[in-house]
Amino acid sequence: MTIEGGCYCGAVRYEAEGEPMLKAECFCRECQFTTGGNSLLLMAMPADGFAITKGAVKGFKRADLEKGVTREFCADCGTHLTTRAPGFEVAVIVKVGTLDDPSIFGKADSANFACDAQDYHRLPDDMPVHQKWMHS
Repeated sequence: MTIEGGCYCGAVRYEAEGEPMLKAECFCRECQFTTGGNSLLLMAMPADGFAITKGAVKGFKRADLEKGVTREFCADCGTHLTTRAPGFEVAVIVKVGTLDDPSIFGKADSANFACDAQDYHRLPDDMPVHQKWMHS
């Protein structure tokens, strides 16, 4: 499978090859910041098949978090494109909203970080819901 996507303004483009390693919905507080309060849909794609094909991303990692992730975004329009997580270097976490064809996502396999869900969030009842990240 090959997927393509990019940012809102078109300055950054990416391509990812391989089968998704994970398709999930994340309710963590950090994702709520990047979405403006909602959960976030993501696909983990093999890192060795991922490439930025146009432009460059800017990365941000919180220095105060022991295992903080690096969030990559377009420096021009601010679109959040990917996340790189320590301990999960085999994958690049791609944000579904940045896909050229978001319909290829289909449906998440799990919902994660339900412990951070707000009262206004609707947790799914048709897939596994984890309090932390998949195994909790």
